[in-house]
Amino acid sequence: MHPPQFTAEPPSTDPVETDSTVSGRPSSSTSGTDSASPAYDVIIAGCGPTGAMLAAELRLHDVRVLVLEKETEPPSAARIVGLHIRSLELMAMRGLLERILPHGRQRPASAFFAAIPKPAPKGLDSRYAYLLGVRQPVIERLLEQHATELGAQVRRGRAVAGFEQDDEGVTVELADGERLRSRYLVGCDGGRSTVRKLLGVGFPGEAARTESLMGEMEVGVPQEEIAVKVAEIRETHQRFWLRPVGVGVYSVLVPAAGVGDRAEPPTLEDFKRQLRAIAGTDFGVHSPRWLSRFGDAMRLADRYRVGRVLLAGDAAHIHPPIGGQGLNLGVQDAFNLGWKLAARIRGWAPETLLDTYQAERRPVAEEVLDNTRAQTELLSTEPGPQAVRRLLIELMDFDEVNLHLLEKITAIGIRYDFGAGPDLVGRRLRDIDVKQGHLYGLLHQGRGLLLDRTERLTVGGWSDRVDHLADPTAELDVPCVLLRPDGHVAWIGDDQQDLDEHLSRWFGEPAH
Repeated sequence: MHPPQFTAEPPSTDPVETDSTVSGRPSSSTSGTDSASPAYDVIIAGCGPTGAMLAAELRLHDVRVLVLEKETEPPSAARIVGLHIRSLELMAMRGLLERILPHGRQRPASAFFAAIPKPAPKGLDSRYAYLLGVRQPVIERLLEQHATELGAQVRRGRAVAGFEQDDEGVTVELADGERLRSRYLVGCDGGRSTVRKLLGVGFPGEAARTESLMGEMEVGVPQEEIAVKVAEIRETHQRFWLRPVGVGVYSVLVPAAGVGDRAEPPTLEDFKRQLRAIAGTDFGVHSPRWLSRFGDAMRLADRYRVGRVLLAGDAAHIHPPIGGQGLNLGVQDAFNLGWKLAARIRGWAPETLLDTYQAERRPVAEEVLDNTRAQTELLSTEPGPQAVRRLLIELMDFDEVNLHLLEKITAIGIRYDFGAGPDLVGRRLRDIDVKQGHLYGLLHQGRGLLLDRTERLTVGGWSDRVDHLADPTAELDVPCVLLRPDGHVAWIGDDQQDLDEHLSRWFGEPAH
């Protein structure tokens, strides 16, 4: 664990937000706000992967963080989630990947888009070019441990019931009536986010058209028999699978059409009935580990921020799990937001820095929803979508097409709009070799980094928030790069004055 880097006392107030008087208070809330000095800098609603990761990112900068989780216990459903390339890179940047790897199972970075089986394309530019399957309770536990080791407080069984914000902070009311004061509130509380609803932020999109049943259970027939039958069915039914996830244990996906009340959790008998209807056999499934039902609804929040209240993860966007992008998108939201919100609290953020969170991440979510819509259409059994699917299968034999689609799913193709400049500006920098080992090993503390091959530049008055590595041997095709704490390239060049302007843009005024 690395010590926090910013130890100066935060200023008592922030600049006045133009929309900071909006309330998120149900009719039952107590009126008025507590004018006392905030006990916390940030309260986070929700301790899933997004909330835990955000808490850890804030603690790297000595921000006082409280995470409120309405559930009294961590999730018990042992479903497997996949960490894609960009998320693996981010975990490596914070020294977390070595902790996670022993708990996961690596698979080649292939067969993601609409479940079309193709090998990994050539030119995949990452040291972490694989998919890591990890059980959801494990990744949530590891991320929460990471946050608490850094000093975040986590309170379980505490649900947000209302809040009010003013020019100096947010008063959060819990379901038991307790009132807490913080400078900011972040809703990481899932697709049915209480924070988003109380904030009055629209969540437009498409309601679910189809639903599926998914679970993990044991089977009663040989693996070879299952493989033959599944291969036969998946020629026409893409929303169907039985995949081994352990010795004798399978992940099962079947359409939910005709299965009773949505409000009721599915049963093992529901799975057996659907399996018999499609495959002619229920494969002797028994002893379920967990069972769930989900739809293909897609929604995106109108705004990610209203004054001192922000949204991240599923609270800001929902979509079907095809392509496995949901958890990854939320964790990447946290990496983008964490250092920016910390900068605002520590007092050095440029005026517009926090606004770049929505400007950068909302378009990414829009693209994820679009590629998920496309993948969902390609799973249809109708003749039109099936014809398009066959055409795409042919096109993906071209490495350029395969690579483009894989970069979408894994988020390594993202380029934030930082204005005119070389193509690398706005993109993430891969984990290149440097004289001290690997680049990402220098980013564990969540600070900016100047990687200087000229050995002539300096970070000057920004040294309290930006590190400097002079290394003429660095594996770079450009003289110098300035990296933000999330690993995206903010500047390329070799001129000190130009560098200083970009340091001011991203890291505020230099210390005197």
